[in-house]
Amino acid sequence: MSMGDEQHGQGTLIYKILTRSQWEEAQRLGVFTGAPVDREDGFIHFSNAEQVAQTAAKHFSGMAELFLAAVRAESLGADLRWEPSRGGALFPHLYRDLQVSEIIWCHPLPLGADGNHQFEGLVG
Repeated sequence: MSMGDEQHGQGTLIYKILTRSQWEEAQRLGVFTGAPVDREDGFIHFSNAEQVAQTAAKHFSGMAELFLAAVRAESLGADLRWEPSRGGALFPHLYRDLQVSEIIWCHPLPLGADGNHQFEGLVG
Protein backbone atom coordinates (compact mmCIF):
# COMPACT_ATOMS: atom_id res chain seq x y z
CA MET A 1 0.00 0.00 0.00
CA SER A 2 1.40 3.41 -0.92
CA MET A 3 1.64 6.35 1.43
CA GLY A 4 -1.16 8.07 -0.49
CA ASP A 5 -3.50 5.14 0.04
CA GLU A 6 -2.83 5.23 3.77
CA GLN A 7 -3.42 8.95 3.97
CA HIS A 8 -6.52 9.06 1.82
CA GLY A 9 -8.14 5.76 2.76
CA GLN A 10 -11.19 4.01 1.38
CA GLY A 11 -14.15 5.92 0.05
CA THR A 12 -12.27 9.09 -0.86
CA LEU A 13 -13.91 11.12 -3.61
CA ILE A 14 -11.58 12.75 -6.09
CA TYR A 15 -12.64 15.30 -8.67
CA LYS A 16 -12.01 16.13 -12.31
CA ILE A 17 -13.00 19.43 -13.89
CA LEU A 18 -14.17 18.98 -17.49
CA THR A 19 -15.27 21.34 -20.23
CA ARG A 20 -18.71 20.78 -21.71
CA SER A 21 -17.19 19.35 -24.91
CA GLN A 22 -14.93 16.97 -22.93
CA TRP A 23 -17.88 15.70 -20.88
CA GLU A 24 -20.10 15.30 -23.95
CA GLU A 25 -17.36 13.40 -25.80
CA ALA A 26 -16.71 11.14 -22.79
CA GLN A 27 -20.42 10.32 -22.57
CA ARG A 28 -20.56 9.57 -26.29
CA LEU A 29 -17.46 7.32 -26.20
CA GLY A 30 -17.99 5.84 -22.72
CA VAL A 31 -14.43 6.83 -21.79
CA PHE A 32 -12.52 10.00 -20.90
CA THR A 33 -9.04 9.90 -22.41
CA GLY A 34 -7.94 13.13 -20.76
CA ALA A 35 -7.75 16.82 -21.46
CA PRO A 36 -4.84 18.03 -23.61
CA VAL A 37 -2.71 18.68 -20.49
CA ASP A 38 -3.49 15.17 -19.21
CA ARG A 39 -2.42 13.54 -22.46
CA GLU A 40 0.72 15.70 -22.53
CA ASP A 41 1.66 14.71 -18.95
CA GLY A 42 0.82 11.01 -19.42
CA PHE A 43 -1.87 10.83 -16.73
CA ILE A 44 -5.28 12.29 -15.86
CA HIS A 45 -5.03 15.02 -13.23
CA PHE A 46 -7.52 14.86 -10.34
CA SER A 47 -7.91 16.88 -7.14
CA ASN A 48 -9.21 15.95 -3.73
CA ALA A 49 -11.89 17.96 -1.90
CA GLU A 50 -9.34 20.32 -0.35
CA GLN A 51 -7.55 20.95 -3.66
CA VAL A 52 -10.30 21.28 -6.26
CA ALA A 53 -11.24 24.95 -5.69
CA GLN A 54 -7.60 25.99 -5.99
CA THR A 55 -7.26 23.86 -9.14
CA ALA A 56 -10.28 25.64 -10.63
CA ALA A 57 -8.88 29.07 -9.74
CA LYS A 58 -5.44 28.27 -11.15
CA HIS A 59 -6.39 26.46 -14.39
CA PHE A 60 -10.02 27.40 -15.15
CA SER A 61 -10.39 30.96 -13.86
CA GLY A 62 -13.48 32.68 -15.28
CA MET A 63 -14.36 29.75 -17.56
CA ALA A 64 -18.06 28.99 -17.88
CA GLU A 65 -19.76 25.73 -18.91
CA LEU A 66 -17.53 23.48 -16.83
CA PHE A 67 -18.52 20.21 -15.20
CA LEU A 68 -17.28 18.59 -12.02
CA ALA A 69 -17.00 14.79 -12.02
CA ALA A 70 -16.56 12.75 -8.84
CA VAL A 71 -14.84 9.36 -8.73
CA ARG A 72 -14.15 7.01 -5.80
CA ALA A 73 -10.37 6.87 -5.53
CA GLU A 74 -10.29 3.24 -4.41
CA SER A 75 -12.26 2.12 -7.47
CA LEU A 76 -9.34 3.06 -9.73
CA GLY A 77 -6.91 0.53 -8.26
CA ALA A 78 -3.16 0.65 -8.72
CA ASP A 79 -3.43 2.94 -11.76
CA LEU A 80 -4.18 5.83 -9.38
CA ARG A 81 -1.11 7.27 -7.70
CA TRP A 82 -0.91 10.09 -5.16
CA GLU A 83 2.11 12.12 -6.23
CA PRO A 84 3.68 15.43 -5.15
CA SER A 85 2.59 18.39 -7.23
CA ARG A 86 1.64 21.99 -6.44
CA GLY A 87 3.49 23.02 -3.27
CA GLY A 88 4.54 19.42 -2.60
CA ALA A 89 0.94 18.34 -1.84
CA LEU A 90 -0.06 14.85 -2.96
CA PHE A 91 -2.42 14.93 -5.94
CA PRO A 92 -4.24 11.96 -7.45
CA HIS A 93 -2.99 11.02 -10.93
CA LEU A 94 -4.65 8.30 -13.02
CA TYR A 95 -2.30 6.46 -15.37
CA ARG A 96 -4.99 5.16 -17.74
CA ASP A 97 -8.21 6.31 -19.35
CA LEU A 98 -11.22 6.89 -17.10
CA GLN A 99 -14.32 4.87 -17.89
CA VAL A 100 -17.52 6.94 -17.69
CA SER A 101 -18.99 4.08 -15.66
CA GLU A 102 -16.39 4.87 -12.95
CA ILE A 103 -17.81 8.37 -12.49
CA ILE A 104 -20.12 8.56 -9.45
CA TRP A 105 -21.69 11.82 -10.59
CA CYS A 106 -21.00 14.76 -12.89
CA HIS A 107 -22.69 18.13 -12.35
CA PRO A 108 -22.37 21.58 -13.89
CA LEU A 109 -19.83 23.73 -12.02
CA PRO A 110 -21.46 27.14 -11.57
CA LEU A 111 -19.47 30.30 -12.10
CA GLY A 112 -20.28 33.02 -9.57
CA ALA A 113 -20.66 36.72 -10.33
CA ASP A 114 -17.22 37.20 -8.78
CA GLY A 115 -15.65 34.95 -11.43
CA ASN A 116 -15.00 32.12 -8.97
CA HIS A 117 -16.49 28.66 -9.35
CA GLN A 118 -19.08 27.70 -6.75
CA PHE A 119 -18.38 24.36 -5.10
CA GLU A 120 -20.97 24.61 -2.31
CA GLY A 121 -23.23 21.58 -2.35
CA LEU A 122 -20.90 19.71 -4.72
CA VAL A 123 -17.78 19.06 -2.66
CA GLY A 124 -18.15 18.14 0.97
